[in-house]
Amino acid sequence: MGKIIIVANQKGGVGKTTTVVNVSAYIASEGYQTLVIDLDSQGNSCSGLGINKEENKEGLYEALLGFKDVKDLIKSTEIRNLYIIPSNIHLSGAQVELVEMEKREYKLKEIIEKIKGNFKYIFIDSPPSLGLLTVNGLVAADSVIIPIQCEYYALEGLSQLLKTINIVKQRLNPKLKLEGVLLTMYDTRTNLSKQVVEEVIAYFKQKVYKTIIPRNVKLAEAPSYGKPIKLYDPNSVGALSYYKLSKEIIENG
Repeated sequence: MGKIIIVANQKGGVGKTTTVVNVSAYIASEGYQTLVIDLDSQGNSCSGLGINKEENKEGLYEALLGFKDVKDLIKSTEIRNLYIIPSNIHLSGAQVELVEMEKREYKLKEIIEKIKGNFKYIFIDSPPSLGLLTVNGLVAADSVIIPIQCEYYALEGLSQLLKTINIVKQRLNPKLKLEGVLLTMYDTRTNLSKQVVEEVIAYFKQKVYKTIIPRNVKLAEAPSYGKPIKLYDPNSVGALSYYKLSKEIIENG
C-alpha cells in the first residue's frame, strides 16, 4: 500500500516542486515504485521530469472531474520506477468547478484509492495556496512535508498552514500527520540562514530533517533541461543533499 506524502506551503518559491521532483527520482532509483501527482496547474513537476506541458491535453483535471479514468493518465518518466499524473492549465478551473460537487474535498482521495496499491510512495506537489486543491491533497495524504526557505519572512504565514492542516486533521482526515519540516535555500555565507535554522528547530524540534538543502545553481538549472538533479548533475552539492534527504524519508518508514 502506497505512502502518500504531500509537499505543501502556501508560499511560492520555497522549493516544493524541487523537493517533489528530486526526492521522488532518488526514491524510485532505490527500487521503489513511485508516483508524482502534479496538483499545480503550472505543471512544474511535469517540466522537471521531462513531460511536455504543451502536449498534455489530458491530466489530473480530467480525473478530478470524472472525464477520464486516472489509470489512463499515468505517464512514465526517464527515471525507472518513477511515474507522474500530469496537470495542465485546465486544472486552474477545477477549484471553481469542484465547489459545486458533493464531497468536493475527497475527489483526489477517491482517485488515489484506485491506484495506490501499485506504488510504494506517492508524492503530491501542491499549488502555492490553501485553496480547495491543496485541501484535497491534505485529505488524500498520510503526511505532510513543509519546506521552509532560509530567508527573511520564512515563518510568515506558517501559522495559517498549520491551522489548515489541523482543521483537515480534525474534520476530514484524522490520520494526517507532519512527516517533516525541510529547510531549503540555505546560504552558508549568511547569519540569517543560521538564525532561520535555529528558529525552525526550536519550534518543530525533532520534526526538522537533518538534511538541509543549500542554495545551488545546478538545482535551479535542472528544471529548464527537464531533468531531476540526479540526471542533470549527480555530483553537485544539491544532488547530494536530495539523495541524503530521500534516505531520511525512506528510513522514517
